Amino acid sequence: MTSPPRDVQLYAMAAGTTVLRCRSWNRLRFEIEYGLERGTTANSYLIQADRVALIDPPGESFSDIFLAALEGHIDLSQLNYIVLGHINPNRVETLKILLKRLPDIAVVCSNPAALALKDLLPEASPHLRVIRSGDDRLDLGQGHHLQFELIPTPRYPGGLATFDPYSQVLYSDKFFGAHRCDDAVFDLSWQDLLEDRRYYFDCLFAASARQVLAALGRVATLPFQTLAPGHGPVVRYSPRELVQSYRDWGQAQTSQDLSVALIYASAYGNTATIAQALARGITKAGVSVESINAEQASPDEIKTAVEGSAGFLMGSPTLGGHTPTPMQTALGIVLSTASKTQPAGVFGSFGWSGEAIDLLEGKLKDGGYSLAFEPIRVKFKPTDVTLKYCEEVGTDFAQGLKKATRAKQPRTPASAVEQAVGRIVGSLCIVTARHGEVSSAMLASWVSQASFAPPGFTVAVAKDRAIESLLYPGYGFVLNILAEGRHLGPMKHFLKPFAPGEDRFAEIETEVAENGAPILTEAIAYLECTVEQRMECGDHWLVYATVQAGRVLDGNGKTAIHHRKTGTHY
Repeated sequence: MTSPPRDVQLYAMAAGTTVLRCRSWNRLRFEIEYGLERGTTANSYLIQADRVALIDPPGESFSDIFLAALEGHIDLSQLNYIVLGHINPNRVETLKILLKRLPDIAVVCSNPAALALKDLLPEASPHLRVIRSGDDRLDLGQGHHLQFELIPTPRYPGGLATFDPYSQVLYSDKFFGAHRCDDAVFDLSWQDLLEDRRYYFDCLFAASARQVLAALGRVATLPFQTLAPGHGPVVRYSPRELVQSYRDWGQAQTSQDLSVALIYASAYGNTATIAQALARGITKAGVSVESINAEQASPDEIKTAVEGSAGFLMGSPTLGGHTPTPMQTALGIVLSTASKTQPAGVFGSFGWSGEAIDLLEGKLKDGGYSLAFEPIRVKFKPTDVTLKYCEEVGTDFAQGLKKATRAKQPRTPASAVEQAVGRIVGSLCIVTARHGEVSSAMLASWVSQASFAPPGFTVAVAKDRAIESLLYPGYGFVLNILAEGRHLGPMKHFLKPFAPGEDRFAEIETEVAENGAPILTEAIAYLECTVEQRMECGDHWLVYATVQAGRVLDGNGKTAIHHRKTGTHY
């Protein structure tokens, strides 16, 4: 029996507290953080005491089933407060319905969220109760005396966490979530969800590490026992360990030697999604990102970020044929601050025209700046192919910065250890993968059999490889083993630098495996595999895969072997 595409799960998770989990079992991918395509839950929370508060109603796609489930659980007229952890156009649609039906309800949110609501939903203005600091409180009675902490990030400037000391639950909105849909209300195992949480963090928060660490400093002192995020399971197992993991991941970003200033504005979220994909590619390559929302940042913040960066990217929507005023202001600061040696990039989304992108491109070129890539122009909402392209652009941009830095450093001879490590040899293979409309490939020599039953092997994949995002548990790929004497052609082809979005298989003869990945007809043999696990190993991921099928294409051929002189590069 298949699961329904959407439903609502209600569960009494604490005293007087119910979670309403709007679940989508479909393999969603409409934002980069949904890239693992494991469905999602949009969690809302209901605290019922002398007064009743609804925390984080879901977005428009769940409005109908959510309201039906809510009305089946309580009389809507009992609601006194709606608490918003963040605001966006999608959530406004559900809020609009609630305000029409509940004319006396109060909407509790941060000041940035209140300002956004006044533009997105003017009729909400009389209902607003603004939280301005951690000293603000909301007493629901029966011990539920809610506290608040402001947790803004560039993507979610109105971020607000809510803590209920009575139940010791911290409602953390976007923090500590994961996009994964199943029947488990609570997390059951730390390791089972760690990969989903790490991917979610890397997509949503890696580019905002400084703000994330500041937010963690505020919420970590609260005596919570449970984390209640906006997506994924409620965190009852090892919540403190998850907070520490966020701190570790954030500190790893801020400790990088190079950084990129990513400055953008976003009217409907599309430009912000492009920015996220670019940031994902940059951070994969070991370069940190200082994400700046021009609508919220001060001139000093923009100036400081640009001065401390090795390069900068600017993105803008086009509104009524014009560039939003915050981006025009940011552009002026950049032109007066950035060095002409800093590589730059431009991106943006638009509905009918893209004048804002043209303005950014023209002003930067006229100012003597070099653009590292052609401006990214996205009409309406980016597709998953577009997001993959943006990720690869970000990785290329970061690799260019690292290459320029290395070129300035004196070369040192390989040490004895590096020479010894280089004597480890491996077979030359081409890893190929296809997921939906996205395909990729890479040359691999760090491959080793790892198990007999089931037959399995490991392959090391550098974090900045384009194919890395196609090698998560459950994903299929093909390992093509090259033949000695016939390996130079495919080796040279897959070693060359590919432009973002470029077809890796142009002019290469392939067949299609059962799992959809390409098989190279020049290979001596191939294995059809499924990723089972990934382990983080410094600047690489070690991928363990099991073999479902395979075939020797040339019984007389020998496997090509890769010999190195040093262990510092391939």
